[in-house]
Amino acid sequence: MSDVWQGSVVFFGAADLEEVHGFYHGCLELPLYKDQGLCRIYEVPGGGLLGFCSHLAVHHAEKSPIITLLTDDVDGMYERLQEHGYTPETKPKHYTKFNIYHFFLKDPNGYTVEIQTFLD
Repeated sequence: MSDVWQGSVVFFGAADLEEVHGFYHGCLELPLYKDQGLCRIYEVPGGGLLGFCSHLAVHHAEKSPIITLLTDDVDGMYERLQEHGYTPETKPKHYTKFNIYHFFLKDPNGYTVEIQTFLD
């Protein structure tokens, strides 16, 4: 069955596709995989696609979904986000329970984005 699947896309609602594009493509440098007009889909190097659609509602709850992006340069990404005018909610830190180094911020829609590396 391993030859059945070609990938996956996780879709989220978006209030402003231009703001989303500025964040995910302009700042985080995720390649734009496909622009469908109402939806923009971004490639996550290493696997997977993230889609944001203006016709889907942006869901705000006490705990939003977490979009975790993996990088070996957590500190560099923390600095890059600040240089682009984004304010992370936390500074990079070790989380021993999961043996990771990470920080969190909100994307333009209010979704939680975690920038992380596995330490093992």
